Amino acid sequence: MSARPTRRAFLGLGSNLGDRLAALERAVTVLAERGDVNAVSPVYETEPLGGPDGQGAYLNVVVELTTPDTARALLERCRELEEDAGRVRTVRFGPRTLDADVLLVGDERVDEPDLTVPHPRMLERRFVLVPLADLAPDAVPAAALQTAVGSVVRVGTLGGFTTSVTKSDR
Repeated sequence: MSARPTRRAFLGLGSNLGDRLAALERAVTVLAERGDVNAVSPVYETEPLGGPDGQGAYLNVVVELTTPDTARALLERCRELEEDAGRVRTVRFGPRTLDADVLLVGDERVDEPDLTVPHPRMLERRFVLVPLADLAPDAVPAAALQTAVGSVVRVGTLGGFTTSVTKSDR
């Protein structure tokens, strides 16, 4: 039996409740246990978009994977990460200990009620596009980066994780 082909995939992670940095570090550590994390963007602090007033700022990163997982399997991994972080879904776009989204999965296209890939609001959100551009500038149209909303400020990196591709010589 041959191995399933791998593809380049990107997940967006954000947190604005509790120890935000620890939540991101834990999520990336859990993802890395599978051995398919290729790179992690710098950490950005961003303003909340949508949802209730009074939310705190988010910390956001994008994680690049080289994985045989489908978009559906990656969604399940994202849900497990959120559950591990104690996320409770009460208000749409409300504060959360961890938000994990499937952004891109190779050339895969999905349009289902609970999963759309590429992520349907990705090109509108600076907090997704800036860290994605750090890892995959080819995936971020210049016009989208100019028109995307929200402020982002680079605040550092996750300890122990690199922002450069380390598993291949692409």
